[in-house]
Amino acid sequence: MSTTATAALGGRRRRIAAVMSLVLAAVAAMTITTLFTKNDAEAHGATVFPGSRQYFCYFDALSGNGALDPYNEACQDALAQSGPNAFYNWFGNLDSNGAGQTVGYIPDGQICDGGGRGPYDFSAFNEPGDWPRTHVTAGANVEWRYNNWAHHPGKFDLYITKDGWDPSQPIAWDDLELFKTISNPPSNGGPGSDDHYYYANLTLPQKSGYHVVFTHWVRSDSNENFYACSDVEFDGGNGEVSGLRPGANLPGNDGGVNNPDPDPTTPDDDDPTTGGPGEEPTGDCTATAAVTSWNGGATVNITVEAGADPISDWMIHWLWPPDSGIAITNSWGTTISSMGDMEMAGPAAWNGTISSNGSVTFGFNVTGNLTSMPEMDCIPG
Repeated sequence: MSTTATAALGGRRRRIAAVMSLVLAAVAAMTITTLFTKNDAEAHGATVFPGSRQYFCYFDALSGNGALDPYNEACQDALAQSGPNAFYNWFGNLDSNGAGQTVGYIPDGQICDGGGRGPYDFSAFNEPGDWPRTHVTAGANVEWRYNNWAHHPGKFDLYITKDGWDPSQPIAWDDLELFKTISNPPSNGGPGSDDHYYYANLTLPQKSGYHVVFTHWVRSDSNENFYACSDVEFDGGNGEVSGLRPGANLPGNDGGVNNPDPDPTTPDDDDPTTGGPGEEPTGDCTATAAVTSWNGGATVNITVEAGADPISDWMIHWLWPPDSGIAITNSWGTTISSMGDMEMAGPAAWNGTISSNGSVTFGFNVTGNLTSMPEMDCIPG
């Protein structure tokens, strides 16, 4: 018997809540065989300010209507071309063998996805289009931010498109010029959270009009590299974002959405009556799993415990290792939704509310080789 205990990651609550609605609505209609897994993560992240295409598109797509539904047309095209894995893994645009290589290694026209050698298909993010844009002022001092899903040393090379580049064509190396290198920046919090990031002071170059900033993260402790393209409009702005769903939640980005053509039918994410950020849960919870294994299967019993504050709902989220072959056969005291390797367990009708420092239990049986549970997130409601 083995025991694994994990604490709630409060900064991930909004994202997980939206994914919960997706799972419940879509699990019968689709199967995703590969999703992000923190156990396999080495150094994940993407540019938060100025927001990258994959970052903006994922949070634009979390509309709360039970599916990935981007408001931005370029993001819609990216979802149709690359599929949902690139959205769920917005922090996983990587090449495990990148080793700082640029010209001659990453082909022209494939710069935004680093040549497409990673586990997820980010090829659509190379395409020209009306991507979400961050509005800034030339020469301004801003705080550059890059999500730190995992912490590793290294440098961030920031390139920008040259004056006179053709935005109707995919970006080539001759279109770019290096304008800043940021080495080993500090972070505002630990890994594994949507709203934690590396940060550094950045003086924006003297540009006008529309440009693209390409960020190349070169790890110094491994050959793994990460890539992101951010669309920027030099028009005297102060970090405002256009081209996204009005009210979209952008963790770690303080610019806010400034869309000149809001959709009146879209729920206001800041209105507590619509289930957006106004309903940020309070309290914390932990999940502890006891696993009893046998040849070809296991029984898992999980205890969900509240912290000092009571909670009225909870959700436990974990991912099986890729290609593990583990499958849940039956469960008790819970409702479980599965999508590929992702599992999300919620309460039954009688055990959703947990008093201060109280606990409830649920369990399930699996087939396959399971001796200990993967890392779990407990999300209070």
